Amino acid sequence: MNAILGNKYLRNVLYGFLAWLIPFAASLLFYTREGRLTIDVFLFKSIMIVVGSVSAGFLLVSYFKTINADHLRESVFIGLAWFFINIALDLLVLVPMSGMSVPDYFAQIGLRYLVIPAMSITVGMALKNKK
Repeated sequence: MNAILGNKYLRNVLYGFLAWLIPFAASLLFYTREGRLTIDVFLFKSIMIVVGSVSAGFLLVSYFKTINADHLRESVFIGLAWFFINIALDLLVLVPMSGMSVPDYFAQIGLRYLVIPAMSITVGMALKNKK
């Protein structure tokens, strides 16, 4: 595990996967075995936005603890990588599970993943300006 965490590219992929897995796992708590949502859909979406943002925020802080240079460039790279990892995993897992069409998915869920590069670039700018 130390070898993975020491390699920033492997860590990037692992953290991108965790940025997807944590909200996905949390979402399962709100569905019955039959796939019915147990709470109001708007409350569920709000919870998912908060869980995704908080978990991504902690992952970004953890990731950037070992980055000592080129913070802004690294933040653009990490934000775009995590964005595409999350979209790809959703297209592989969530879209088939939910039966959503791809356009509906992007309108209802996919577009929200733009918060990841927005957060990472903000972190990168803050770190760059700190020096």
